[in-house]
Order: sequence, then structure tokens, then C-alpha cells
Amino acid sequence: MGWCLGNSVLLPSASCLCGSAPCILCSCCPASRNSTVSRLIFTFFLFLGVLVSIIMLSPGVESQLYKLPWVCEEGAGIPTVLQGHIDCGSLLGYRAVYRMCFATAAFFFFFTLVMLCVSSSRDPRAAIQNGFWFFKFLILVGLTVGAFYIPDGSFSNIWFYFGVVGSFLFILIQLVLLIDFAHSWNQRWLGKAEECDSRAWYAGLLFFTLLFYLLSIAAVVLMFIYYTEPSGCHEGKVFISLNLTFCVCVSIAAVLPKVQDAQPNSGLLQASVITLYTMFVTWSALSSVPEQKCNPHLPTQLGNETVMAGPEGYETQWWDAPSIVGLIIFLLCTLFISLRSSDHRQVNSLMQTEEGPPMLQATQQQQQQVAACEGRAFDNEQDGVTYSYSFFHFCLVLASLHIMMTLTNWYKPGETRKMISTWTAVWVKICASWAGLLLYLWTLVAPLLLRNRDFS
Repeated sequence: MGWCLGNSVLLPSASCLCGSAPCILCSCCPASRNSTVSRLIFTFFLFLGVLVSIIMLSPGVESQLYKLPWVCEEGAGIPTVLQGHIDCGSLLGYRAVYRMCFATAAFFFFFTLVMLCVSSSRDPRAAIQNGFWFFKFLILVGLTVGAFYIPDGSFSNIWFYFGVVGSFLFILIQLVLLIDFAHSWNQRWLGKAEECDSRAWYAGLLFFTLLFYLLSIAAVVLMFIYYTEPSGCHEGKVFISLNLTFCVCVSIAAVLPKVQDAQPNSGLLQASVITLYTMFVTWSALSSVPEQKCNPHLPTQLGNETVMAGPEGYETQWWDAPSIVGLIIFLLCTLFISLRSSDHRQVNSLMQTEEGPPMLQATQQQQQQVAACEGRAFDNEQDGVTYSYSFFHFCLVLASLHIMMTLTNWYKPGETRKMISTWTAVWVKICASWAGLLLYLWTLVAPLLLRNRDFS
């Protein structure tokens, strides 16, 4: 796997990968910021790991995984015979995803430690951040190959809980990005409406606000239909009802007169975005409920054991709809982290990014013009970094853990030949939705409670 990965991607770009970030993308995006280019390349490494993980879940690759020492073994290395129609192949694919994501998480965690307290591109470690891509790629490939030879033992069970915690934190980061995106969207369209003196921008805001609320209502109805029963599934009914109630509360809070006075740009558009995302997280949580009657996404169960019929004795369970939607949101949020800083100082402080002061921006514009003439990217961090290198890599660590849980449907590897859907995943997602709603509510009431601070 490592040999194929290396030859398909590494050899054609080896000469350029030895250089810096400006070297790599100077031909396709001249006059780009060095900081942006480096983040995009690191994000590409993460997406490459995601692609390999997806390939590992395909049935053809799973058949080759039997040759590795940790697959379908119990006790003292005695191979277990595949009996009946047990979905052992799916188990192997999930274990492969665990190892691939372990490699990417270890890779980014290493850079999290190395890049602590880098303040400008004059720091020698900044050259490591923005260059030496050939050697970084070799490190990633080496970690990937080594991870596939980790003895199984308790590795999968322990790494599952790392994934749970990391995914919980990344869901909160996604919510922060969505809140920031909704605020920026609302501000810009209101500004366009005032500049152009056109009601079309107001109509656009109203249209998307109603659309998001209608989608949220439809999600609630569908969740009650498919994930609850009249005589059971009480947990699902409680989760849906509570989150619906909380979303109504934050929507009302967003348009209260005192909140509007403190934050004129606060409105129902932001609340509708948060409501729709909360319904998605609730849907994702209900798709992890380990009860067949309350979860149509579960494969056929006999007790706690995953059993699936297939012509070869097993059949891989491909992702369900919540996992596919989660993968799309993951890709968009990860790109969002890589491409831009926020328009809001509080979000920049939380996400460890910043926009330069006007004088510095003017200097960067001059450098950009020179770089455009020379067809190369430019260093915009000589006077100070525009984002925390260490925190950026930590976000990618969390992203690796989140995508691991997404691709494996949040199933916990149990004993051999068992993939167990647990209540742990359900509660983590539900608690993340509650924490997200609380965070959004805080952004509304904080200016009222902390009047001495500037929330403009």
C-alpha cells in the first residue's frame, strides 16, 4: 500500500516537493500567500489519508488485508475461521481505517509539538513548516506502513476512545466555523443591500432563512417517522424533542430586542444555520443507536453480533446517509480552516488566526504585486505569523480522528468478528449538539453580560 501510494503521487512531484511552499504552487496560483499555500498542502496530506481510508473500505482491498498479521486472529495468533455469513471483511476495513487515521493523527501531532510558539517566518522552524515537503511525505508514508503492522490487541478499543474525544472537539470546531460563516454571510448581504439600495439581498436572506428552517422541520418529522416507534424508542423521542425545543429557544433569543441592540447583525439566518446543523448532529446520533427497531441503518443483528448475508459469506456495509453528509461537511470545514481567517476578532482569537493590521496589509499588497510579476508566492509572515502553526496541526489531528469515526459509522471494534454500535457514540453526538447550542447562545448574550468588552 505504501509503495503504491508513494509511486503514484511522490515520483512525479519529487523535484518540487523538495522545495518550499512557494515553489510548489507558483505555477498554478502565483502571488499567493505563503501561509495559505502551506496550509493547503498539509490539508492535501490529510485528504490523501482520507482517500486511502476510503479505498481500504472497498471489498477488493479488504480481501488482501487477510495477509496482514492482525486480521481475523484470536488468542495466541491462531487464525479464526470465517463461519457462516459473518461480516469479517467489514471489520477488517474498519481496522484499516483506524490504522490509516492513526498515522495521519501521529503525523500532525508531531508537527503540533514541533511548531509550538513559532512567532514569525524568521524562526528556523518556519522553514520546516513551509518547506521540505519531500521528507514530510516520506514521514507520512513511513507512519502509514508502520501503523499497519501494529498488533491488534487492545489497540482498536483504545484508539476508539481517542476518536470519540477528538471527534467531539472537532464537531465543536465545525460549529464555531458555521457560526462565523453565518455571521459573515449575514453582514455581507446586509451591506450589499445598503450599498445597492436593493431589496433583492433582503429577499435572499429571507429565502435561505426559511429554507433552512423548513429543512430542519422536515428533518424532525422524518426522524420521528424512521427513528422512533409509538411504543418504544423513548430515548430518540427525548433527544429530538429536546433539541427542537433548544433550537426554538435560541431562535427566539436571536431576535430579542436587547440582543438586537447589542448585536444589530444578529438574526434568524444564523439561528437557522445552527438549527439545521443541530438537526444533522441529532440525525447522526440516532443513526448510532444500537437498537434495530430504533435505527434503520443497522445491519441485521443477532444479539450484539453483526451478521450480513452475501454470496461470499460476508458483505461490506458501505456508509449510510449520515456518514456521507458528515464527510461532505468535514471536507468543507477543513478547507475553510485552511483558506481564510475570520472577519471577527473573537473567532480569530479562538481559532488562533488573525488578520494583519492595515499597515502590514499594505506592505503585503506591495509584496503580492512583486510576487505576481515574478510568478511566485510571497512570504507574508516576516513580521508575525497569520495563524498558529501548532493549533492548525492540532485541528488536523482532531480532523483525522473525526473522519476515522465518520468512515467507520462510529462503530466500536469489539471481539473478533463483531462491530458494535454503542450508546457512547450517541451520547457524544448529543452532548456535542447541546454544547454547540450553548456556545451559540453565549455569542448572543455575552455582549449583554460583559458590557466592558468589545464584541463588535
